[in-house]
Amino acid sequence: MIPYKTIIQFDRNSKQALYLQLANQFIILIKDKKLLPSTKLPGSRTLASLLEVHRKTVVACYDELLAQGWVESISKKGTFVHADLPELYQKEKQVLDDEFKSNSAGFQFYTDKKLERKSPKLQEGFMSLNDGVSDVRLTPIIDLARIYRRISGRKLIYKEMSYGSLFGNEKLRKTLSEYLNKTRGLNTTISNILITRGSQMGIHLSAKLLLQKEDVIIVGETNYTSADTSFLQQEAKLLRVPVDENGLVISKIETICKEQQIKAVYVTSHHHHPTTVTLSAERRIHLLNLSKTYNFAIIEDDYDYDFNYQYSPILPLASHDTNGNVIYIGSVCKTVAPVFRVGYLIASKEFVNEAANQRRFIDRQGDALLELTFEEFIKNGDLDRHIKKVMKIYKQRRDLFCKLLIDNFSDVFQFEIPKGGMAVWVKLNKKYSWKKVTEIAKINKLNIGDWQRYDNAKIGHNSIRIGFAAYDEKEIYELMNRLFKTMKEIRNDNF
Repeated sequence: MIPYKTIIQFDRNSKQALYLQLANQFIILIKDKKLLPSTKLPGSRTLASLLEVHRKTVVACYDELLAQGWVESISKKGTFVHADLPELYQKEKQVLDDEFKSNSAGFQFYTDKKLERKSPKLQEGFMSLNDGVSDVRLTPIIDLARIYRRISGRKLIYKEMSYGSLFGNEKLRKTLSEYLNKTRGLNTTISNILITRGSQMGIHLSAKLLLQKEDVIIVGETNYTSADTSFLQQEAKLLRVPVDENGLVISKIETICKEQQIKAVYVTSHHHHPTTVTLSAERRIHLLNLSKTYNFAIIEDDYDYDFNYQYSPILPLASHDTNGNVIYIGSVCKTVAPVFRVGYLIASKEFVNEAANQRRFIDRQGDALLELTFEEFIKNGDLDRHIKKVMKIYKQRRDLFCKLLIDNFSDVFQFEIPKGGMAVWVKLNKKYSWKKVTEIAKINKLNIGDWQRYDNAKIGHNSIRIGFAAYDEKEIYELMNRLFKTMKEIRNDNF
């Protein structure tokens, strides 16, 4: 007889009921072939006495095993391991314990090398350069939580908790339409807006609808890598045009249009990603005219429109579009915090309708309660107040960050002080390499990150994007101290 008293253990501090703990341990014994098919289990009174539990616990356990099909009850004979259970083929127990938890799948599946992304785990005591993210510590979490609680407590809130519109919450779409019309000069109604789970979903949906194999899309020589990946997943052909101090060189796009058909142009017009330059007004008009003449779409990713430190931002391309050529994509993720996956795709009604049809197969709908929370957050003016607050803080951080770069690294780094956004596009003196900087930085507990995302050897710009917004003043000084030690060692190596 199996020594049940020593094999079976209960955790009486666990929230899981004792009968379920007992049932799960019986299942393991059956799977491990310690209890073979047709083996008789102890009577409920006998097992209860052995395990020092109430008989009702054992009865409930046997009922659970019976319901799941692991055992069968034979009248006047007792409870038995089911006679017809197939044998479970698996690795040896030792191999299972050591390897199965994190190793290979037991079946074939498709992989996509284009989606691979390095995500090194940051070691304790290290600081890491980012490519321009907000400081989540500034998130107005108390205000948002208060609104969320108030909404959740409404008598009729249950109506929002079932399946809703594929387009997103109607109240948010209406409020967002009014807000964007007012702040960005758009001319939209709710029929032009699809709520998304951040900008990336908008880019994905646009790529899905616009591009098929060998279709041509124009992007910058330097470009937002996640957008590139979305286009490549559609097997599209990416044509790259130069980016200078005035943004994408539109004259190059015109030359391409005269030679071949293109389906779309992707542009981060306000602060080009990654270089942070702004597309000039003249080039915006030129691009809009080309889109009308050659019937291509403009995917305008306005990921950080709100962050501008010296003057009012130039209105987006979408505000001047009267021909339905622009797909305008944005989110509140950058503005408030990345965890709040609320974004939007704005386009012609027919495009938005089809985007909603596509969206339902990857994400049936958004989070209605969160969307209602942001509807009130925007409508009450809380979003504008938050933007004004963080703008002042980020400007101070930008000024300090750039001053320290100039004071300490003028011989190795070249950059323009960004007029907005949350990052600086830093060019390294060609005597040095980011590969070497990365190696030495680790000694000083500084992680440079995936510099190869930006340092395109083919172009040879030797530049990367470095964010400043997520660090407070003390952290900026410490980061610069570690960078200074790194560059000092590299300078010495070059003499």
